[in-house]
Amino acid sequence: MIAPEIPHDEATRLNTLRSLKILDTESEERFDRLTRLAKRLFGVPIALVSLVDENRQWFKSCQGLDASETPRDISFCGHAILGDDIFVIPDASQDGRFSDNPLVTDAPHIRFYAGCPLKVANGSTLGTLCIIDQEPREFEAEDRELLRDLARMVEQELAAIHLATIDELTSLSNRRGFLTLAGHALNVCRRQRAPASLFFFDLDLFKQINDDYGHAEGDRVLIDFSRILMSTFRESDVVCRLGGDEFAVFLTNTDELDSETCFNRLKLQINAHNQEQQRGYKLCYSVGHVDYDRDKHNSIEDMLKEADDLMYEQKRNKHTHHSMRSSLSAPCQNHRAAGNLLRMTAKPV
Repeated sequence: MIAPEIPHDEATRLNTLRSLKILDTESEERFDRLTRLAKRLFGVPIALVSLVDENRQWFKSCQGLDASETPRDISFCGHAILGDDIFVIPDASQDGRFSDNPLVTDAPHIRFYAGCPLKVANGSTLGTLCIIDQEPREFEAEDRELLRDLARMVEQELAAIHLATIDELTSLSNRRGFLTLAGHALNVCRRQRAPASLFFFDLDLFKQINDDYGHAEGDRVLIDFSRILMSTFRESDVVCRLGGDEFAVFLTNTDELDSETCFNRLKLQINAHNQEQQRGYKLCYSVGHVDYDRDKHNSIEDMLKEADDLMYEQKRNKHTHHSMRSSLSAPCQNHRAAGNLLRMTAKPV
C-alpha cells in the first residue's frame, strides 16, 4: 500500500477547509441529494462527499457506508486531491498502490473508485465527490463528464457556505464567520489558560464621508481599512467586518504588551495611509479593547459587548470636544485616546 502524498499547498488547503466550519457538522439535504443522485446514476453501492482533513477523510455526505470518516493515510481521496482531473481506479485489487489497503482487503471491499476533486475559489482542493463499487468496472468519457458535472454542483454548495461567512466587499469574515472562528479560538484559550484580547473598531464620520464624497468612496474607505487591519495583525488573528463600518479583531496567545504593540503598529499604518492618500478626509476610528477574563467572559459575545461599550464611550468623549465637520478636516484625534483606552481596559487573564 502507498499512502497519499501531501499537497504542496497543504497549510492553505487546511486553513480554507477549516474556515468553512463544515467538518463534523450534521448531514445536509443539499449534499445528500447529490450523492443519492450519483449513486443512482452510476449504479454503485457507495457515493460520498469526502473532505480531506489533516489526518482523516470525513464524509459530509455518505450513501451506502456506515462510517463517518476513515484515516487519511489509507484513503483513496487523499490520492485524488493531488491532481486536477478525475482519479479512477478500475480494480483496486490489481493496483499496487491499493491491493493490500485495508479498505480493499476488508469492508467495504473497494474494487472500483472514481473521485472528482472539489475546488474552491482560492484554488484549494478540499476533497472529492467519489463513487465506489465492490466490483471492477471501466469508466468511460461520458461517465467522467457526468461525475464532473455533479462535482461542480457540490462545489457550488461549498461556495455558498463560504459566502455565508465572508463579507463580499472586504473579503474579511462577516459577523457569522467571526462568531464561529473567534468562538472556537476562545474555547481553545480557555482550555489552555492562554491570554487573548479583542479590538472593536468603528470608523468615525463614515456617514459624512458617504454623504460628501459618495458611496463608492465609502466602499473604498471600508476596503482600505480592511487591508490595513489584515497587514497589521497576524495571520492567526481573526479579523472581521461585523457590519456597516464596524470591525473586530480577536487575538490569541496575546498579552497586554503584545496588544499594545499591535495597536501602535496600526496607528503607524493609519498615519502613513492618511499622509499618502490626501483624499480630503482622514481615515479615523474609535476603538474599544478588552483582554480576556475567564471570570467574566463566558463567550466571544461577552467580549464583543464590553468592547463595543468601551468603543462608544470613546466616541462620545471625542464628540464632546470636536464637531463632526471640524473633525473631518482636522487630523485624527483618536490615537492618543485609544492608547489611553488600551491601557485602562487591559486586564490580566
